[in-house]
Amino acid sequence: MVQLILPPMESWHRIDAWLATHAASEFALLNPPATPDEIRQAEQILGAQLPSDLAESLRCHNGMSAWTSFLPEQSPLSVSGIVKHWQTCMDVAAENDGLTPRPWEDEPWWHPLWIPWAEGADGGAHVLDLRPGPDTGRLGWAGHSGGGDFTDSWPDLASLLHAVAQALHEGADVRGLRPHLTLQGSLWWEEDGCDELNGDPLRPAPIGLP
Repeated sequence: MVQLILPPMESWHRIDAWLATHAASEFALLNPPATPDEIRQAEQILGAQLPSDLAESLRCHNGMSAWTSFLPEQSPLSVSGIVKHWQTCMDVAAENDGLTPRPWEDEPWWHPLWIPWAEGADGGAHVLDLRPGPDTGRLGWAGHSGGGDFTDSWPDLASLLHAVAQALHEGADVRGLRPHLTLQGSLWWEEDGCDELNGDPLRPAPIGLP
């Protein structure tokens, strides 16, 4: 049976409701929606139209005001953050032959059609791959210590956001990770059975809304 994937706006509505109830400090870090002008100006700099699911996501929240772990391993960027990260990676790649595919990885360190929508804790980018072909729109990691990595990639951003919303409201996992709450009330994703983070207690997050 094919699973119906919710559009980003509906997934964000579910994520927002859960965060507001169970992790209010992280909910407060979500920025207001991006404006059409912000998105249009970014597309002019990037030289590509943003995928519809990314544009819809940005129209819900223009990234975060600070890095947070409420999504598994990544924190959404603002429109200006997307542009800044892309420009930085383009500059670094141009200076270090980073646009050339590496034979042992079949991927370059960076590609102009990779759009960084979120950042990992180590500064690597979670990118949407806009290169033409059957995998257009897939998610992968790029722009840090190695070449682009699309191993077990999500087919699109909508699928990732849907999985997160489903985990928070129905108790599912996201690629083996489940939601937990830190001592400070922040959302963190770990495997089942993990009960501490850096020596502090970690507990399974509540599922759904009261």
